[in-house]
Parts: sequence; structure tokens; C-alpha cells
Amino acid sequence: MFLDGPAELRSGSSSRSTSAYRRRAPIAFLAPSALFLISMSLIVAAWGWLAAPVPLDHAAVDPAKKLDCVSYAPFRGQQTPWNSKIIISPEQIAEDIGQLARISGCIRTYSIENGLDKVPELAAKAGLKVILGIWLGRDRAKNAALMETAVSLAKASPGVVTSLMIGSEVLLRGEMTVSDLRAAIRSVKARVTVPVSYADAWEFWLRYREIGDDVDFVTIHILPYWEDIPVRAEDAAAHVIDVHRQVALALPGKEILIGEAGWPSQGRMRDGALPSRVNQARFFSELLDWAGRENFRLNLFEAYDEPWKRQWEGTVGAHWGLLDGDSRQLKYSFGSAVSNYPFWKLQLAAGLAFASFVFAVALLTLWRRRSETGLAPWLAVAATATTGGILLGLAGEKALYESYGFAGWLNQGLLLAAAAVLPLLCSNALMAGRPLPALLELVGPREGRTRSVAALVLGFAFMASTLVAVEIALGLVFDPRSRDFPFASLTMTVVPVWTVTRLNRRKSEFGAVTEAVFAGLFMAAALYVFFNEGASNWQSQWTSAAFFLYGAALWPSRSVAVLSMLPSLSGVFPKTLRKDELATQPIAVASVPPPKSQAGAAAGFVAATSKVECDK
Repeated sequence: MFLDGPAELRSGSSSRSTSAYRRRAPIAFLAPSALFLISMSLIVAAWGWLAAPVPLDHAAVDPAKKLDCVSYAPFRGQQTPWNSKIIISPEQIAEDIGQLARISGCIRTYSIENGLDKVPELAAKAGLKVILGIWLGRDRAKNAALMETAVSLAKASPGVVTSLMIGSEVLLRGEMTVSDLRAAIRSVKARVTVPVSYADAWEFWLRYREIGDDVDFVTIHILPYWEDIPVRAEDAAAHVIDVHRQVALALPGKEILIGEAGWPSQGRMRDGALPSRVNQARFFSELLDWAGRENFRLNLFEAYDEPWKRQWEGTVGAHWGLLDGDSRQLKYSFGSAVSNYPFWKLQLAAGLAFASFVFAVALLTLWRRRSETGLAPWLAVAATATTGGILLGLAGEKALYESYGFAGWLNQGLLLAAAAVLPLLCSNALMAGRPLPALLELVGPREGRTRSVAALVLGFAFMASTLVAVEIALGLVFDPRSRDFPFASLTMTVVPVWTVTRLNRRKSEFGAVTEAVFAGLFMAAALYVFFNEGASNWQSQWTSAAFFLYGAALWPSRSVAVLSMLPSLSGVFPKTLRKDELATQPIAVASVPPPKSQAGAAAGFVAATSKVECDK
């Protein structure tokens, strides 16, 4: 900084300024101190509400009263049934079966491939019954070989294999015709003494009731989350019971087994259906109550989370288990209260520390500048700190569960990193009065790029988050079925940036078109996601609001700038010039040193000259 005048005067001025700053400091710190306490209180209150245990009538899993049956697949980590070369070791299967024997009296399998042909033998040692499934598909020869193996297993394990399930949702997938399926069922039924059934979504049993003539009992799948019109978790158990009654009326005289009934613990909302630990536990608890009162057969879906399903169904597909897919432990304690955030204390501590850092950066910036600021920047810092403190734990948890594959981890990692860094950078910018640089100031022509290191770091961090947000927005528009809503990270990213753009206006409108394109994309995506996902999906509404705020942060204030220039232009052109009379050349703008008067120095001057030639 350069100051006019002798060194003695400069020194005296600096000393007086520092002294005045120190005298006013205690008063200046009252507002940020109060805002800091309010921010910390809001973060604690928010996490107290989020993590509050929800009491249930009884525990979702009670070792004193075993489950009737539960679906089981042994695949862990990168293991997948789509790889026919993978053979799950008997030791791995035995470990799972031994654990499941403590909470259930029966397991249902879907295949006898990948080493699952060992299940009856291992289940017999653990005292478990088995509903043995055969995975039918398009390949008729393979189907015949699998049915032959299943018949042999059923004969070799009397008393263990209680029934055979000839295919699962093969009509739903369109891989077999009804006539071929009926022929397969009759073929197996003629060779075994145990009951035989076929399993499919309940709608297909109503559509193809003739299959009921070939089976010993009807097996229906009811997953309220995946219904065409998703059912809320609060109404899911009652929905299962209503469907059970409807199918029983449509197929009189047939025993009905609910072969799949479950609720996901993680993943995106569908309409008003929210996956969560609490909702999963509530659904299981209420459904087991109904089954006990009305005495119908129930197989819960499913025993363990299956990570391989993420590739096909997204986050939600991998989190239907009663037990965690990695730790192989129950998701709930044996008590009757469940929390969505079992590690909430760690998440709260991280949030409080993060919010404190945001305030600390603001204070450090002011201390280094030896200056004061108004209330508005401090309110912006408080909003940034509070938002980040509440959402950091959510953002971290969602990134952990929702990242899949290299691209997924890169995407979520960049967004989470931006969400953690931008609030700190924006806190510094708010107190320094530094505007957000335009995108072209970062990657545009060399002569127009900013040379401020702080501005460059802030700008590139926001540009990285913007590119990731664009990918998320386009995904939710063109391929939304299995896409999650990373609302927490998006909000942490955009709130501090938006406050900077509102309080620290740019003097230059450089790069208007580039930012307007991104802004328009975000706003269009916000509207599409909002209406496409429905009014009951608060995750999509929140995400749409974050996209809209992104657009507002990027949308250039060019119209305001143009309107503000009109009075000055009227001074340059006192009257309207007709095109057929005048030809106007480009305006040359030159900066003129400000006048020495105080009023002139405050206003500043820009001299504009225009070269106008009259047509001859």
C-alpha cells in the first residue's frame, strides 16, 4: 500500500489508526461473539434433533423370538452373482449361516450357483431350514441343468429343504414366457415331495393367475419403496397387509407366502418413501406385529446388505439388509429405540470444530487488516458456519455410502472437499471485501486473468464444485432412477459463495455469457428435478433449491449494471441520434485520476469520449 506524505505523517496516521482499532475492538467483537454462540447452539440443537432415538413398540430383531425366515445371499465386497466363475467358499457361507441361525429359523436362497449348492448341507449343521431357490433365465439348457441339481439337493436334504422356489421374478424381467414357466414348475413338482412355488411381484400374480394351478403355494414380493406409486414408510406395513389380502381374495384356496418384504436403510427418496435406519426398523417391527396377529407366513428381505447391487440400483439397492454388508453386524441394538445417526457425537464434534474454523478465519482476516466490518459480513459468516456445522456430518456420511467406483469416489470426493474448503475461503473473502472472480478470470485470456492468489484459490475451488454440480444436475435430469441427492454437500458449497456474490459485488462484468450459461443450466435443472420427483420428496426439493442458489450465485448482474449506466449515457448523448444521420464509433474509456476534493475522491471518475462523424 502506498500513502502520500512524509514518513513521519504516515507513521503517525498508522499509529492512530491502530490505536483507534484497538479501542473499538471490544465493541466490534460483541456481534461476532454473539453470532458465534448462536451458531454453536443451533448446531447442537440440530444434531440433537437429527440423532434423537425413535422408540418402537418392540425391537426390529429380537433374539428371544426368531424370525420365521429371511432372504440370504453370501456375496461380500466385490463378489457378484453375475460372475459365474466366483465360487463362495463354504467357510464364508458357514460363518453367515451360523450368525443367521441366532436370529432366524429359516433362510431363503435364490440360486444354487456360485457355491450356494452347499447351503443345505451347512444349514443342517446350524439347525436352519432352507427355502431353496432356482434362478431361471433365458437359457433353457442351463435352466434344465439347474432344476436337475435342485431336485437332487432336495432329495439329499430331507427336513432341511422345506420347499423349492422355481424362479424369481422371471416374468417381471421378461426372460420367460408364462407357458415355459408353467412347464418348468410342473417338471420339478413331479420329481420332488416338498412343496413347490414361484416368486414374483404381486401384480404379476394378479395378471397370471393361472400359475396358481401349478404351485403348492403362492409367493409374492411386496416392496413398498419400489411400487409404481411409492408408499411412505409410515404406511408401508399396512400396504403389505392390504396387498396380502388382495392376492388371497384373487387366488382362493392357496396359501400365500410373502416372499419378500423389506425397506432400505440408505439411498435416495422416491416420492415420499425415505430410506433410513429408523424407517427400516419401523417397517420390520410393524410388519412382524401384523404377521403375529394374523398368522401369515413372512420372509423378510433381506439378511445382509449386498454391495454388488449398487451398480444396477444405486445406493438404495445395496442397503436392504438387517445386517451390515461389510461388518456383518446387526444394524440395530436389541433395544426398542433406533437412531438414524449412531455416530452422531463424532459428527456433532466435527461440525462444531468446522464452524469454529470458519469464525476463526474471519477474525484472523480482520486482525491482519487492522480494520472493522459491518454486521452484514458477520451475518454471512454466521450463516456459512452454521450451515457447514450442521451439514458436514451429513455430507461426510452420504459421501461414504453413496460413492461407488472410481468415478463415484472422485465425484463425491471433489464435492466434499469443495464443501469443506469454500466456507473457509469465503469467510476470508467476506472480511477482505474480495469478490468472487469470474470464470474467465481464471481460465480466460491471459490479459484478463486475476493475479490475486487468494482470488485464484477461491475461484478454482468454486469452479471445481460447479463442474461436479453440473454432472449431478445432468444426471438427475437424464438418468435419475438410481441417482442420489447430495443436498448436504451442495448446500455447504453454494451458501457461502452466494453470500460473497451478494455482499462483494464485482466492478467488472467480464465473462457474462459463460456464467449465464451455467446459471441457466442450474435453474433449468432445478425446475425439472422439482417437478419430476414430486412434491413429497424433500430431498429433491432441497437439491433443487441448491441448484437454484447455484444459478443465482453465477447469474451475472449485467442487467443491473446496464441500467445503472443509462443516466451517465444520457449525459454523453443528450439527444437520440438517428441512424441515417450519424455513425457512431466505439467508445474509448480512459481512467482519470480522482480529484483532490473529498467528494470527488469518494465518487471517482471515468471519462468517456466518443468519436462521432456525420454522414455527408
